[in-house]
Amino acid sequence: MRFAPLAAAGLLALSLTACTAGKEAPPSLGAQPRPTASGTGPAAAALPAATLELWHGFSTDVETKAFEEAVAGFTKKFPQIKVTLKKGIQDDQITQAIRGGKAPDVAASFTTDNVAQWCKSGAFQDLTPVIRQDGIDLGVLPAASRAYTEFEGKRCTMPLLADAYGLYYNKALMKGEQPPKTLSELTELTKKLTVRDADGTIKVAGFIPSFQYYENSPSHLGPVVGAKWYNDDGTSAIGSDPAWKQLLRWQKDLVDWYGYDNLEKFRKSLGEEWGAEHPFFEGKVAMILDGEWRNAMIANDPDAKDLDYGTAPLPVADDKPDLYGSGFTAGTVIGVPKGAAHPQHAWELVKHLTTDTESLVTLSNALRNVPTTKAAMEHPRLARDDNFATFLDIFAHPKTSTLPASVNSVFNQDAFSTFLTQWEKGAVKDLDAGLAEVDKRINDKLKLSGG
Repeated sequence: MRFAPLAAAGLLALSLTACTAGKEAPPSLGAQPRPTASGTGPAAAALPAATLELWHGFSTDVETKAFEEAVAGFTKKFPQIKVTLKKGIQDDQITQAIRGGKAPDVAASFTTDNVAQWCKSGAFQDLTPVIRQDGIDLGVLPAASRAYTEFEGKRCTMPLLADAYGLYYNKALMKGEQPPKTLSELTELTKKLTVRDADGTIKVAGFIPSFQYYENSPSHLGPVVGAKWYNDDGTSAIGSDPAWKQLLRWQKDLVDWYGYDNLEKFRKSLGEEWGAEHPFFEGKVAMILDGEWRNAMIANDPDAKDLDYGTAPLPVADDKPDLYGSGFTAGTVIGVPKGAAHPQHAWELVKHLTTDTESLVTLSNALRNVPTTKAAMEHPRLARDDNFATFLDIFAHPKTSTLPASVNSVFNQDAFSTFLTQWEKGAVKDLDAGLAEVDKRINDKLKLSGG
């Protein structure tokens, strides 16, 4: 599940150092002899006894237990290595620990927003040498998950579990209608399923098009039109890519059909995204964009577990039918911070958690996130009912995309989202000029960051 908010933009500007002046530099990956393979016997014995500290963001009893079970599989292979787990850790805590010379051996993050900065600064160690040495085939990972775990050719993290985004629909409210496959079908069905009171107040929304609604971020919706965030040189492509204008004009037309004020009144009346009064649970919204974890939340909520619903890929631009079945993905990443006391041992743990099929299946079944390797996705022990299988297919789709890594990822997303809030309420009179200003803000920030 994803409960962690975006890291603060200022975090990305932190100066990261490995150790304080006058102290011996800590060991790093590749600096010490390593076993040729994981497991018991001579290879395992090549690593001396050690205690590792692993920081992660999971916090509920179910989540922490699943992590403990996955780690237990590792300690069975390496009985001389003890692993202590520290839960509920956010990115700023990881960064501050690295900067202060108190880094854990292994750190996991819910968000990919800081991967570029961690890789570029060396805050997380480059895993490429040990990946090559151990003969790990990264081809078992979909292209999108390979992309969000590296930056400028440096792979400083590995994908642990993934999120994929699709369409949830309430079967009772759909009244026999099939989930839409195109944006025009989504518009038509939204209008058909929306229920208003006599005074025009929205009682049930077919679909909420607002970018301010829960998971409707531009990063999640951009793939439905094949929109591009950056040019090859890292500068913003938002203003020059016509796909963004295609998405925004479709979205604004639907907002205007509802009436912005009416839609905002309805949106602000809805329950919390992570609470029991989620509008999809209560039958107030017929179709929503959401991640795979919503399946588990529905199953675990006493008031929603009997909800009759289905899942499908998000509808796509009418002129781009080849995109149907794909979507947006990101996920949990894990790596070895600079300053880790036992980097060789830490890599073996990272390798186990991210490439061992049994470990990934255990975590996926408990956390209901998408496992990242093909073997885990196809494993017979993986719990894959029809609604969850939708997201496995989206994740594996060759056109599924992610938000490209950038050292200013949080700033760039915030800059665009701020503009979109103005756009949907009708405060932007010239779309081209507005998007050009978004480009300028992003590109100016890139220059300040040395890009």
